[in-house]
Parts: sequence; structure tokens; C-alpha cells
Amino acid sequence: MASAAVGYARENQSRFLEELKALLRIPSVSTAEEHKDDVRKAANFVAEELKRIGFENVQVIETKGHPLVYGDWLHAEGKPTALCYAHYDVQPAEPLDEWHTPPFEPTERNSNLYARGAVDDKGQLWMEVKAFESLFQTHGGKLPINARVLFEGEEEVGGEAIEEYVKTNPDKLKADFALICDTELFAPDLPTICVGLRGLVYTEIEARGAATDLHSGVYGGAAPNPLFALSTIIAKLKDANGKILIPGFYEGVKKPTAAELKAWHSLPFNEEEYRQKEVGSDVLTGEPKYPVLYRTWARPTLEVHGMPGGFVAQGAKTVIPAKASAKISMRLVPNQDPDDILKKYTEYVTSLTPKGIQLKFKVHSKGAAIVVGTKNKYIKAATHALHEIFHKDTVYTRSGGSIPIVAQFANDLKIPSVMMGFGLPDDNLHAPNEKFHIPNFHRGIESLARFFEILGSEK
Repeated sequence: MASAAVGYARENQSRFLEELKALLRIPSVSTAEEHKDDVRKAANFVAEELKRIGFENVQVIETKGHPLVYGDWLHAEGKPTALCYAHYDVQPAEPLDEWHTPPFEPTERNSNLYARGAVDDKGQLWMEVKAFESLFQTHGGKLPINARVLFEGEEEVGGEAIEEYVKTNPDKLKADFALICDTELFAPDLPTICVGLRGLVYTEIEARGAATDLHSGVYGGAAPNPLFALSTIIAKLKDANGKILIPGFYEGVKKPTAAELKAWHSLPFNEEEYRQKEVGSDVLTGEPKYPVLYRTWARPTLEVHGMPGGFVAQGAKTVIPAKASAKISMRLVPNQDPDDILKKYTEYVTSLTPKGIQLKFKVHSKGAAIVVGTKNKYIKAATHALHEIFHKDTVYTRSGGSIPIVAQFANDLKIPSVMMGFGLPDDNLHAPNEKFHIPNFHRGIESLARFFEILGSEK
């Protein structure tokens, strides 16, 4: 028999989904200056809902960048305190012509909700809020545990504001554990708890040559070309098998345990299906001696994301650009220090710089990898709750992605994180036609409500 909170969530599924659509219509693109007011609008939207459902001390906290949203309810004496995290900012929607429906007009198709931010991370943030509403409404205006929520609007641009806030407000954020809803199920209908994340160093290199753009017919063969310079540098960062060539890059890389490897091997993973349906390429690349899950979860990587510079409009213009840039990131694994990796990377890139070129480095994001233990009562309660809702045993996975705040919660607040996410591998995070499988949205709300109830019932 379902708990009253789960029953309430099921009775209000339609309303919960319509509310999420209203949040998704706000184009809170944190990377774009023209959407600054929209990011604030989304923060206010979430804050007002926290107040309405019963949270206290709700604040939209000003920062140097986009605001944070905070609220708490701390009257469950003797019960644990959760610090619940999610983010309300979203990635840019471009390229717009690849969307089947407008990215900021949520559309239901095939039991999916399509919109930018549907699963990353507004849908999962709203799961937390609606789980709390379900509990407030069925527990006499109270919660079974103590709760703080801290939602950010800069996750997609490096999370500097929340990093500073957590570092300087440990007492205000005091909790027993953190709940992170920004991950995914390993496969449809398979309850999943993520226990590991790769770290991230995201950089941008600006290369400068001549003082101004030059005519290639007049100056070609004499003037330095920043795009060629960057191409030369990038070509020397990895070999053909995906091995990163930065000296000392792999020093101290920690391998997954034998138990983890055995568990990964037992997961329902089909490499050919993954290649066709998720990647959509002719072949998979990377270090051939490591299986795909090992490569994407437990090996460091280096990728190039874009190279703005020169003439990119339609037609022809024979220009040698004065400057060009390359956006390059590295995913890190446990025992790799982001500051150490950044130093080795910048020194190596500098050593590769062709004559006539000056480089500038910018760091967009930096965070360490983390693996969390599974033997604490919070993971056990989450596993119990997921089994109740999905009627299946939970699997433990890692993610190739990065959520820097998880490592910071461990380091600055000394608390473990429970990473319960309900996305799917084909939800098109950061890509056109992002979606959230609607049944997973509802099951997420129910699972979170039961998770908090189970923790609150423990002696």
C-alpha cells in the first residue's frame, strides 16, 4: 500500500507536470548575458514555490553572478538533516533548427516532455520540490526529516557563486548528507544510484598573431595564423588511440575496485546498441584496452568543444585571423588534482606554441573527481525507497560527467552525497530535443518522498 505522500503525488501528477512546464518556459540560459533577467525570473519562480509549500527562511541570495535560492525547514527534532541540491539554469538551445519543437515551449510526445532543461536540471529540481510538497501536505504541515535546499543558477557556467557560498557558510548549510538530483538511470526502469563522478578542468585558449586580420593573398606565407597554431597544438595533445600526451597527466590515476568492475560487467550494456542509438557513429574511439564503461566512467579524457575564429559566415573571405580560440576540457578521475593537471596542461601547451603566437588561458570550470561510499544509512534508505517504487534492485554506477559541488560538499561540509537521478542515457542533455521521460518524473517524486519518510522513521 502506497504511503499518503506517494498517494498525494499520484493524485496531483497532472498539476505537477503543468507547473514544470511553466518553469521550462523561462529561458534561464546562464551563459548568455541577454538571458540574465530570465535566470533571475526562474530563481524567483522556484523561491515563491518553496514559500508556498511550507519552507521557511526562503531567500534569493545575490552573488557576483546569478542568484542562489535557499530555504529550510528544521523542526524534526532528533532526525537527520538533508541538504538538497539542484540547478535551475540551462544550456543554450542552439542549434535551433535541429529541434522538432521550440526548446522553450514544452511539448509532450511519446510519454516524454521535450524542452531545454527538461531533465538537466529543472525537471529533477521540480521533483525535489514536489516531493516536499507531498510530504508537507500529508504530514500535517511538517516534514519527516529536517531539510535545507540550495539551488543554483550557474551550474552550466562553472558554479563559482555556489562554490564561494558553501565555502563561507558552513554553519548555515550544516547537514548530515546531501541529496543531488542531476544524474540518470542506467537503463529504463532500472533504479540507479550514482556513486562516482569525474572531475573537470574546462579551459579556453586564445591565440593571437598579427595586430589585425590580414588578407591571405598579400600576407599569406609571412603572417602567423592563430587557427593553424591551435590546430598544431591540439594535434599533439592526444595520440590516435586517445592517450593524452601531457607529461605526467596519468600520475596517480586511481583504478576502480575489482568489485566495481565486476558490478559494471553485470549491467545490461550492449556496446553495439550504445554505438548506434546513443553515439550514432560508425565506430567508438578511445583507449582500446579499456571497455566502454571503464573509458567513460573511470578514465581521464581530453576533448575539444569549439574553435571560434576567422571567417565562418557563408561564402568566402580570404582572411588570416588576428586571433582564434579553442575550448578544451579534461575529465579527471580520483587522485588527479585539478590544479596540478591545469598546471601540467598549460605548461605543455605553452611549450608547443609556434613562433609568432601569444597565448592566453581562461579557466571556465574546475573540480575534482569523487567516489562516494555505499555503506551509509542514507544510501541504504535511498535503495529501499527505489525498490518500493520500481520493484527492482538498485544498481550502483559512476557517471562520466562532473558535478563539482559533490566534491565540495565532501571537502568543506564533510558530508556524503546521495546522487538519485531519474534521467535516461538518451535524454539529449546539452543537445537539441532534450527530454524527460514523464513516468520517470513522477517516479522520481515518489521515490524522493519515500526516501525522506524512511529516514524519518528510523530510530
